[in-house]
Amino acid sequence: MPNAIANPLLDFSALPRFADIAPEHIAPAMDTLLAEARAAQDHTEKAPLTWDAFITPLEDANERLGRAWGQVEHLHAVLDSPKLREAYNASLPKITQYWTELGQDTLRFEKYKNYAAAPEFAQLSATRRRLVELRVKEFRLSGAELPVAMKPRYAAIQAELASLSAKFSENILDATNEFSLFVDKERIFGIPEDVLAAALGAASKDETRPAGAPEWKFTLQMPSYLPVMQYAEDRALRATLYRASATRTAEFGKPEWDNTPLIERILKLRQEGAQLLGYASFAEVSLAPKMARTPKQVLDFLQDLADRARPYAERDLAELKAFAASELGIDQLESWDMAYASEKLRAQRYAYSDQELKQYFPETQVLPGMFRLVQDLYRIKVTAASAETWHQDVRFFDIHDPAGERIGQFYVDLYARECKRGGAWMDGAISRRRRDAGIQNPVAYLNCNFACPVGGKPALFTHDDVITLFHEFGHGLHHLLTRVEDLGLAGINGVEWDAVELPSQFMENFCWEWEVLQHLARQVDTGAPLPRALYDKMLAAKNFQSGLATLRQIEFSLFDMRLHSDFDPAAGASALELLDEVRRAVAVVVPPAWSRFPNSFSHIFAGGYAAGYYSYKWAEVLSADAYSAFEETRDSTGILDAGAGQRFRDEILAVGGSRPAADSFRAFRGREPRVDALLRHSGMTT
Repeated sequence: MPNAIANPLLDFSALPRFADIAPEHIAPAMDTLLAEARAAQDHTEKAPLTWDAFITPLEDANERLGRAWGQVEHLHAVLDSPKLREAYNASLPKITQYWTELGQDTLRFEKYKNYAAAPEFAQLSATRRRLVELRVKEFRLSGAELPVAMKPRYAAIQAELASLSAKFSENILDATNEFSLFVDKERIFGIPEDVLAAALGAASKDETRPAGAPEWKFTLQMPSYLPVMQYAEDRALRATLYRASATRTAEFGKPEWDNTPLIERILKLRQEGAQLLGYASFAEVSLAPKMARTPKQVLDFLQDLADRARPYAERDLAELKAFAASELGIDQLESWDMAYASEKLRAQRYAYSDQELKQYFPETQVLPGMFRLVQDLYRIKVTAASAETWHQDVRFFDIHDPAGERIGQFYVDLYARECKRGGAWMDGAISRRRRDAGIQNPVAYLNCNFACPVGGKPALFTHDDVITLFHEFGHGLHHLLTRVEDLGLAGINGVEWDAVELPSQFMENFCWEWEVLQHLARQVDTGAPLPRALYDKMLAAKNFQSGLATLRQIEFSLFDMRLHSDFDPAAGASALELLDEVRRAVAVVVPPAWSRFPNSFSHIFAGGYAAGYYSYKWAEVLSADAYSAFEETRDSTGILDAGAGQRFRDEILAVGGSRPAADSFRAFRGREPRVDALLRHSGMTT
């Protein structure tokens, strides 16, 4: 039976109709929903100060707009095309303008403040009181208190920033897809067989491949790029791919893909917007709704971690240099040698390789094993289901509670492709809320960029891939297992940005547990379980080069925070020069001078982590300490303590943003967080 609503983006009766959405649906749908949202604003101007009359109509209209635009944003990220990109960019300014105008709406700002002082406010649930209080703060941070004459400029800044961020991300995708390298048999030695099979297939399918060109095609997509950097014996091949990746979207390539001027403009606009709001820097604006209070607090936190990690990083690098010189004949260790030499050292020291371990992580075993884990922890059941999807490789699942009631659903899109942006992420498609007809269940997207299946076998994951999948599923569970019934605080909504990584990083810990891996790992050809001896080697290598890895994250975090706190984009210095300064202070590994890392740092220029990249380390303190509650019961109940799992769900996952994250942590752990567990997990204790 055909859908009654012609435009699929206007159909909110069920799941998104991905099979029906076309670029030409975007503009009319957005125009309709924007008109409806503005009509709801007009309607509430004279509405009584009650939840149902004032807040619910706005929440309803904004949810419809957010759900529809969220589908467009999702497709732009996972199935980009010239027509879709054109339609997306045509509607983006209108969407940005609406949210900016709403944030600056003085009338609604005053009504929210009056509502917070009204008699009904005291009768609201604690969750609804918090939602109103957060809305008031959001209005202030969106420019509602600006003088009328300044609001147009602030709105123009937000519109341009949205456009620049989209362009930044598109440039990375285009530059990544543009590069390819065909190599012959003499240059592929050392590269794993499954990677070579994928490279062979990519070359055979490439219609632009020159006649007589070599048979193996390598690209800058992570499933192609990373194995070359890690395994290829051909040093020149590694150097070629490294340089291509490190100079993407810079002055070395097509001018229209150079992100350098975008970075300069983004920083200037963020600083100008912050000053209009009365803040000294964009970092202060970014931190206003977070757990950390000031840039100095963040910088001190990062510097303390850097001081603790540096001796371990120096030791890691010294060992690697000595090994590369004595065993590999590499006297001058370069950036394109790091992954290769590290893998060789790991294989020698621990007598196993990532490639050997990869054979034990077929997708057909990893996904069921991950689902079994959360079923044991949280008393839920994950089952395969069907739904319209945007690509044939996408899978769909239901989550049911012990009574058999469906409480959430999620899509899983695991493989890399040219029309999909890089990285891994979770997004909400639908958020939980109570409606007149009952509870609206949450729906999530889980997106990764793993290697596709080849040769008739299931996709094989590295252990790092498994950790990434668990990380994103942790975000997904935060969204899906909420019990909050008000849209603005359900799931990850309303959670402080520097605490939102707690559930995701918490999940990563289980990837190292024998109790979990027994069900998660099976040899792809024989079905044999992971040998205990191989697990012991893997565990022994868990903190291999953890000092280097920690300093690298701190380097990025310090760069981000300083870029948005004490860096003056108008003073003439560049972001790259600031990164060099940060590296001189904390890094032990310095890339070549021609590397342009900032130009592809999409987390802070296109991904919402501006002045917030530190949150990975900040939340890692919380997640490691939270996980130590499970470690404390290991001897008596094993790591899968259902009691601790239920407490984690009740006090962290279920409450969403309905209370401050610090309160949720204390409710779970019974005390303030401590850094000890993170240092212990990272092997940085004596």
